[in-house]
Amino acid sequence: MAIKKGFSDSKIYAIIAIVIIVIIVITVFFSSNQLNEAIIQEQILGIEWSEDIGEREGGSNHFGLEKWITYTYRNNEFVYPAYVTLTSLKTLFMMSEDELNEKTLETIEKASDYGIFINESTKISGLRALKNGHKTRYTIYFGNNTSGEMIKIIGESWNCGISGTSVICIGVAQVTNNSEINEIFWERIISDKIGTFGSDDYKNEDGLIYNIKCH
Repeated sequence: MAIKKGFSDSKIYAIIAIVIIVIIVITVFFSSNQLNEAIIQEQILGIEWSEDIGEREGGSNHFGLEKWITYTYRNNEFVYPAYVTLTSLKTLFMMSEDELNEKTLETIEKASDYGIFINESTKISGLRALKNGHKTRYTIYFGNNTSGEMIKIIGESWNCGISGTSVICIGVAQVTNNSEINEIFWERIISDKIGTFGSDDYKNEDGLIYNIKCH
């Protein structure tokens, strides 16, 4: 009986040890699985832009193994409305750049649900670098809204290895009002230091997407 008892005790100790190890692994994993949220800082937004708190959304899937949060920033202009949505994603395994780009394009395709209709023939795609050094993939479309006014939309994405977060950014701006054209808010969305988008008007370091903080 003593031998059997000793054998049982050793099994119990082994099971306890395994449980402790599993608990430690799970604790370490979840502590490293915190979602680092990408944001546009207030000093970049200035007085013309602000976060629309009512549009903030977030959630999780697979017992918290996948998390996401979306911030929406709008300009304070009613004649030429514009906004930027910024989504941070934390997945069990970080998506590849191709997967992330595909998800970005899928998001743009859903724009019609919000009264934005893109012209597929205007598609422009490319790569650029943000102020924080991240290399991104972007796609731009022209289109119109339900009022028939011209809009421009950009989808841009990248993986932030430092924070372990994938980022998808969608920027939309109405650039006409009847016969008048005003691209000042579109320029503010896409501008960067080197003028990636082909005009000195877009050569400005205060671009919203260009200054996104993701780590």
